[in-house]
Amino acid sequence: MVTGYRGRFAPSPTGPLHAGSLVAALASWLDARAHGGAWLVRIEDVDTPRCIPDADREILRQLAACGFVPDEPPQWQSQRTDAYQAALDRLVAEGKAYPCACSRKDIEVALRALGRTRSRHGELVYPGTCRDGLGGKAPRAWRFRVPEGTVAWTDRRTGVHLQDVAHEVGDFVLKRADGLYAYQLAVVVDDAAQGITHVVRGEDLVDNTPRQLLLQRALQVPQPSYLHAPLVLGPNGEKLSKQNGAQPLDLADPRAAVVQAAAVLGLQPEGATLADVLAHAVRAWGLRWP
Repeated sequence: MVTGYRGRFAPSPTGPLHAGSLVAALASWLDARAHGGAWLVRIEDVDTPRCIPDADREILRQLAACGFVPDEPPQWQSQRTDAYQAALDRLVAEGKAYPCACSRKDIEVALRALGRTRSRHGELVYPGTCRDGLGGKAPRAWRFRVPEGTVAWTDRRTGVHLQDVAHEVGDFVLKRADGLYAYQLAVVVDDAAQGITHVVRGEDLVDNTPRQLLLQRALQVPQPSYLHAPLVLGPNGEKLSKQNGAQPLDLADPRAAVVQAAAVLGLQPEGATLADVLAHAVRAWGLRWP
């Protein structure tokens, strides 16, 4: 059955896939297949300084080895900058975004002057210094003017979430001081352009969702359904990532790698071949997340 469902997996080419990213890829692929929908791949290379040459090709090769082949040609964010600028121009014209002259140090100084502190891993909440003008300074970045109020949304797996973005994050960056477009803007523009109806991704991105919902409303684009999958944790208890030494996937036995990823999702697919395992996992996922 073919439906209007459109999902995507959006890796950053900062290195090859590891066990954690395979879980996210599998979850998004399973959800699309269980709903008879399309599964796309978007290479999120908008942060070009962090990207590694040919990592995108290696990621696509790894996905194919696991049986995950996108239903449309992959898209690269680095080829979409005109679309991001058009969205930013619209937000600026509507008074929903503004230029900012603050450096990170400026923000820290301003927060200290206001008597505000943050935890070691907490957000550096922007105090709105440039909301009403630059005071003669040159603009460095562009920020979204966050409206007051709590953003509420429901995740298909983790339930109801609430966040006061204005007070917990502040006006967030849309275009950085180095001229690169921020992830929050790029992902919203691309999801809308590709007609994405369902976003399935890792639980580490839950906190980003309210900012994306605000941008979707500001740009008057549809809001996808969200499901945030469980994470693979490293030996230190933190999310397994390239930054904390995650090793590239060993795909000498793709079937075994997929079975291991499925276990993180609470599935125990059976089958002698990779195709059998994937078919079993699709059925199991469809029962769990109809």
